[in-house]
Amino acid sequence: MNRTSLFFLIAFLLSITTAQTSEIYTSNDDFKEIARKIIKEAKSDTLAYHRLRYMCDVFGPRLSGSENLVKAIGWMSDEMKRDGFTNVRTDEVMVPHWVRRYENCDLLYPRKSNIPVFALGGSIATGKDGIHAEVIVVKDFDDLERRKDEVEGKIVVYNFDYQGYGKSVPYRFYGAVNAAKYGAVASLTRSVSPNVNRNLHTGMMIYEDTIPKIPHAAISPEDAMLLERLLSYGIKPKIKLTLDVETLPDVLSHNLIGELLGTDKPEEIIAIGGHSDSWDAGTGAHDNAGGCIVTWEAVRLLKRMNLIPARTIRIVQWTNEENGVRGGNAYRDAHSHEKHVLMFEHDSGIFKPSALRFTGPDSIRTMLNDLLPIFSSLNPSFKVSEGGGGVDITPMMNTGVSCMSIGTDDGGKYFHYHHSHSDTVDKINKDDLNDCIAVIAIAIYFYADLPLELINNK
Repeated sequence: MNRTSLFFLIAFLLSITTAQTSEIYTSNDDFKEIARKIIKEAKSDTLAYHRLRYMCDVFGPRLSGSENLVKAIGWMSDEMKRDGFTNVRTDEVMVPHWVRRYENCDLLYPRKSNIPVFALGGSIATGKDGIHAEVIVVKDFDDLERRKDEVEGKIVVYNFDYQGYGKSVPYRFYGAVNAAKYGAVASLTRSVSPNVNRNLHTGMMIYEDTIPKIPHAAISPEDAMLLERLLSYGIKPKIKLTLDVETLPDVLSHNLIGELLGTDKPEEIIAIGGHSDSWDAGTGAHDNAGGCIVTWEAVRLLKRMNLIPARTIRIVQWTNEENGVRGGNAYRDAHSHEKHVLMFEHDSGIFKPSALRFTGPDSIRTMLNDLLPIFSSLNPSFKVSEGGGGVDITPMMNTGVSCMSIGTDDGGKYFHYHHSHSDTVDKINKDDLNDCIAVIAIAIYFYADLPLELINNK
């Protein structure tokens, strides 16, 4: 049975029941054979890993507004055209332009020592003479509130023990605002990472217009703990913090788009991709060159195998996920009038694929569950769950479009690398990369041929 015949068979079977359709479709020998071929083809591929290494090594970190990002997007555009995708083009997006020039932190008392420091994205500068001040260390925001009368004129250091990204990142994001409320002259946060190896982590922070702006940066877990110990001895440590950073006017960037046109319903779109920008640390391999590559290569694999589905699969490499989500919002504004049936984003690192996450009709999730025997050949503990999504696709999700993503089993390693100088391509395993490509290709090929009655059954 060819793919077109299979598609119409599914539509006919809808007149029976969704459950029966699910069982017949996902147990169909033709589809299982296609999936096996996709896995075999993905595992034998070398271009994906080559492209990932090239993107990271040649263009390096790709912070919004940087020349590196401009060049990386241009290179991806040229490669997509070389792949033979249709309608390869760019949508204009104005993005923030924050730059890091120089940063230094010195312990002045009780002894002289350098403290490695990493300014957080969006921070203001200290001024060329730096800030000389006594330190106060707090464990969390509640501790800061209890000791607010001690903060005036000091540098607040947040030594919040890492308890997962979600619980730790507020100290990076809101640390300056909360410290400034009580008169702090600057704030430092323990890097948001379980990696206790003098690892420095950057990322976005914010200010509020009604509260004075103070410099905000990250230090290593070891140095945050050192400062707390010094205070426990009755010593009041003093430091000098110097940050030469600046927020410049917004600059032009682009969302990159390329398409594999559908055969029967080309006006119905699955948008799939990652974000091309990264922080200015490491080379943004896991976050998120890997996400760009695996989604792009999954579509290229289908094209190479001549597995052209009924609907259009649109590759989108969003810009400015890291410090503004301007790319995701711009895509919604420019394309929400089009018929999107699925948004797919990969931004969970390149490790062994462990889950297919889906937010949409329960009937489709049931059908995806029936694919588990296929996915379990790559990972016996693979599962299908709710919760597919991502930062870049959230604006379109909020218009009512279903969404999907894959989860990965990082073995606790992802946040050792995330937003740090350690996020380089040598941390990525080629087999994991290719397995992610296989899972994505199978999932989107499956979804792109589903009857519209199932997709609209919300």
